[in-house]
Amino acid sequence: MSFNVIGFYIFLALGIVLYYIIPKKVRWVWLLVLSYYYYYTYTIKTVWLLMATTLIIYGGGLLLDRINVTSEAALKENKGTWDREQKKAFKAKTKRRKKGVMVTILVLIFGILAVIKYTDFVLENVNAVLLKTGQGQVPLMKFILPLGISFYTFQSASYIIDLYNDKFRAEKNPFKVALFVSFFPQLLQGPIGRFDRLAPQLFEGHDYDLRNIEFGLQRIFWGLFKKMILADRAAVYVNEVFTNYANYGGFFNILGVLMYSIQLYADFSGGIDVVIGVAQMFGITMDENFKQPYFSTSIGDFWRRWHITLGTWMKDYIFYPFSLSKGMNKLGKWGKKHLGRFGKGLPICLADLLVFLVVGIWHGAAWKYIIYGMYNGVIMAFSSLMAPVYEKQKEALHIKSDSKGWHVFQIVRTFILVNISWYFDMGTSLSAALSMMKSSILDFSFSQFNQEAIYAVGLEKKDFIILLIGCVVVFIVSVLKEKGIEIRKSLAEKPLVVRWAVYYLLVMSIYMLGYTGVTQGFIYANF
Repeated sequence: MSFNVIGFYIFLALGIVLYYIIPKKVRWVWLLVLSYYYYYTYTIKTVWLLMATTLIIYGGGLLLDRINVTSEAALKENKGTWDREQKKAFKAKTKRRKKGVMVTILVLIFGILAVIKYTDFVLENVNAVLLKTGQGQVPLMKFILPLGISFYTFQSASYIIDLYNDKFRAEKNPFKVALFVSFFPQLLQGPIGRFDRLAPQLFEGHDYDLRNIEFGLQRIFWGLFKKMILADRAAVYVNEVFTNYANYGGFFNILGVLMYSIQLYADFSGGIDVVIGVAQMFGITMDENFKQPYFSTSIGDFWRRWHITLGTWMKDYIFYPFSLSKGMNKLGKWGKKHLGRFGKGLPICLADLLVFLVVGIWHGAAWKYIIYGMYNGVIMAFSSLMAPVYEKQKEALHIKSDSKGWHVFQIVRTFILVNISWYFDMGTSLSAALSMMKSSILDFSFSQFNQEAIYAVGLEKKDFIILLIGCVVVFIVSVLKEKGIEIRKSLAEKPLVVRWAVYYLLVMSIYMLGYTGVTQGFIYANF
């Protein structure tokens, strides 16, 4: 059941009613039942992979917890007999044991992800080499990709790493661990939750609160507005141009990329709005995943605003551990000694490249995604190295960092850089993405701009008008949020007539203006 079909909301309504009827102490059990039933509505064939990941981190968590308990007991028992060096050696041995368990668990769960998601990618590249050497081909495995496997794997990994870092105690109930991994609203496309923030909310059971229902519905309808009015409509143009880019000129390719920037943001952020709204109706507050990303002033700022939970996951579990490691510390000292301030920043640059290599691989099993990730990583690393030079240039040109003109320039510059990356993200292949980029520059002409040609791509004049009006509405809302205005709270304080007028207008706009062509699934559902 996708979030944009009526069956999901019948399922949701029944789920909420029963949630608040049954005893509070077993409400988490009902959430687990709902989650696995939701997974079943997509496919039952891959549920064993979800269960396998759950059992692996459950067992690994108990093992880490047992090591902690036995270690604490041994230290307490030998408090008066061990000297400082003996305690230090014992703690180091305990840490090595814990690290061994953590690494083993991570290898197992990421191994499942790698085999299912990337085996055919590896085999395709092997076959490409074999073809050039005249050898036979290796048959592809063609695994069924489980729903949300990347999301629940990363979330499961955070549980194990946080246990290793002693952020909390392991959960003893395997069914509660199963709920943390499979909570149905976020299973489709995140956000990637952390156990210490999400799990207590899942397990405690919440009292009925009309405000949660109201705020949840607000968020759901706003998400559907973006998805059904903007994303599904823009997708028609995007699919046509990116699939048949050779038939169109540079102007249409650029317009296709701009349409994709609308589609991707409206689709992904709209889906997250629905997720957060659904969870809030159960009294559960989930992490925000977007913060006006197209107002970013740099690529780094963009990734702090776009898919926030993935960015924080990468920062906490890859960037900091790698950049602050002993090896990188030595490299930084060597670089500072031999290369000055540029050398000092080498660990951060390498960490950026590693993070975005992982981001690219996470996005999909294709070279275009790896290049997409490295494109962002190179810009981040280069910007980090050149920061002192940029500051000197600004001083020489008398540019004030806090001026509105400079701020707007940074936003426009970042938006252009982000849209260049969308060629790789949406292109049918790496070669197709590069060909589209080439066409956008060398085959661009304003003579291509005519209404008849534009409307022949798949959308009518009214569709472009609806897209324009919808984008203006989203832009206004984004500006208000950027200024720190809490729109939902402000709306809740308005008179009942005003609130219901806004709700009615929002619902009717979805009903009347939602795209009625081919139903588009959520882009990140297959991650």
